[in-house]
Amino acid sequence: MVNFGFQLNTSSRVNLDKFDKQKYDRLIKAEPDVRICMACGTCTSTCAAGKFTKTSLRKAILLLQNGDEKGAVENLKGCMLCGKCTLVCPRGINTRNLINNILKIYNK
Repeated sequence: MVNFGFQLNTSSRVNLDKFDKQKYDRLIKAEPDVRICMACGTCTSTCAAGKFTKTSLRKAILLLQNGDEKGAVENLKGCMLCGKCTLVCPRGINTRNLINNILKIYNK
């Protein structure tokens, strides 16, 4: 077989049967601002921890919306809760509270 430099990736589809919508609803109840996040990446670009770890609030929110709880928690474990992301968020999301609620709800 000829190798053209391409390979097949595993499927990235969301299995809605495994997605725990109740946890995401609890997160929305605890921090409704998660719904107004437009995933612009400003929080991630200013994150001091993001330069040295996999910390990315933007990616964590997207992973939660796609049902990947473990990936979302892993993305937030390096967060130092410094608050720089809160200062630069164009939507004014209380990111510290959002991060704390994500870790509290999904890190069980």
